[in-house]
Amino acid sequence: MHTNPSMEIPIYHYILLFLFLYFLTKYLVQKSRRLPPSPALSLPIIGHLYLFKKPLHRTFAKLANQYGPVLFMRLGSRPAIIVSSPTLAEECFTKNDIVFANRPRLLAGKHLGYNYTTLVWAPYGHHWRNLRRIASLELLSSNRLQMFYSIRVDEVKSLIHRLCQRSEGGEFLAVDMKSTFFELILNVMMRMIAGKQYYGEKVGELEEARKFKKIVMESFELSGATNIGDFLPVFKWVGSRGLEKRLVVLQKKRDKFMQNLIEEHRRRRGDPASEERGKTMIDVLLSLQESEPEYYTDEIIRGMTLVLLSAGTDTSAGTMEWTLSLLLNNPETLVKAQAEIDNLVGQSRLIEESDIAKLPYLSGIINETLRMYPAAALLPPHESSEECTVGGYHVPRGTLLLVNAWAIHNDPKIWEEPRKFNPERFQGLEGERKDGIMLLPFGVGRRGCPGEGFAMRIVGLALGSLIQCFDWKRIGKEMVDMSEGGGLSMPKAQPLFAMCRPRSTMLNFVSQL
Repeated sequence: MHTNPSMEIPIYHYILLFLFLYFLTKYLVQKSRRLPPSPALSLPIIGHLYLFKKPLHRTFAKLANQYGPVLFMRLGSRPAIIVSSPTLAEECFTKNDIVFANRPRLLAGKHLGYNYTTLVWAPYGHHWRNLRRIASLELLSSNRLQMFYSIRVDEVKSLIHRLCQRSEGGEFLAVDMKSTFFELILNVMMRMIAGKQYYGEKVGELEEARKFKKIVMESFELSGATNIGDFLPVFKWVGSRGLEKRLVVLQKKRDKFMQNLIEEHRRRRGDPASEERGKTMIDVLLSLQESEPEYYTDEIIRGMTLVLLSAGTDTSAGTMEWTLSLLLNNPETLVKAQAEIDNLVGQSRLIEESDIAKLPYLSGIINETLRMYPAAALLPPHESSEECTVGGYHVPRGTLLLVNAWAIHNDPKIWEEPRKFNPERFQGLEGERKDGIMLLPFGVGRRGCPGEGFAMRIVGLALGSLIQCFDWKRIGKEMVDMSEGGGLSMPKAQPLFAMCRPRSTMLNFVSQL
């Protein structure tokens, strides 16, 4: 018996049938489980990863405009929801705060987070709560930050002095502001943590400073690297091996460097000269170790100091760079800020941190920058520890939560002309978070950033001092490029270079610093 060739069904018909049934099944499952809306096409294995285009916060904002403020996506093997509304963000971090208090287990957390045991990477529980308590009460409390006030003042004065010296004859001087801000914050942080400076004129041990700088740059490079194996396990043993080896090597360097600092402080304990210099954060942690040595191990101390260093530097420096960029593109705002400082502070002393609360326009400038260019455009990822609902939709256990702070901060339904730099919009909003969940540059809830107080102090003091003491202008006639680069802390695509010279009204005072 012969088969009629005309009766044979082409293979691509089977393929089309398979794809139809596959996507129909996915759709019906999603509807039956009341999952949030989702882009229709979720491919086998990769899910919705094919939709990803950098910068991710803008991609997610466009998808939210199309599908709604809570979006369900499959990021390879990981289910995720992306939240882009203030009310839903509030629901995640109030009603569901404990449910979303976990972090996903990503490769960076395994190696740079001491196998998920540091403040950033530890799962919610007793250990994490203890780390949070140490950070909030022992290291970053208002009293502790006040103890370190002289360090911040000293470093800001040193920066002003260097810029003034380089500006010969009161001429405008071109300055690499990205490096300037980064080095300022690193010096402040390392003096608070270990009593050491690694940038500027007062650096003592040059070889140690060189090693430190290399470790810092590698840390920021690798911590921001995307690891495809985190989302596609099939690539875990292929595409991720090179990155994992680099993370292992880097962590050994970080470990060794911080352990040397711990040993140095341990040897100096009880030394009167050391006591005179004041307690560093390492000293505080070593005191805790004496009372509970079985818990406050050297690894815990290394992990805590490295978290403070990495979380507190690039973010604050980036915020200052974005702020000055906005001021250079809006010189009338810069003039208003100078006038406000002149009226309150005068020209015979430098601005102090206690002045910041009395300078609403300067505070408005900083808040407006944090709104337009938040250091964490996508808040650090959370993961649900059990099933819950968000916006009336079902969220399965083990679902990644990404809150798009950039989308919330730039939503025209919330903010009038959101892409317009308008510090005046914050006038009359004195006090903390009167604007609620609409502004969340430091996150909210249990895993909100404990370093917010430090960041606002150093950013306000440094920017206020530079505005008070110098005239600023762009390098050329062109506007400063405000394009966003890649990376966890949303850096500028083009580093900021600016021209500055001491203000004539401040020249005598500044030259005496």
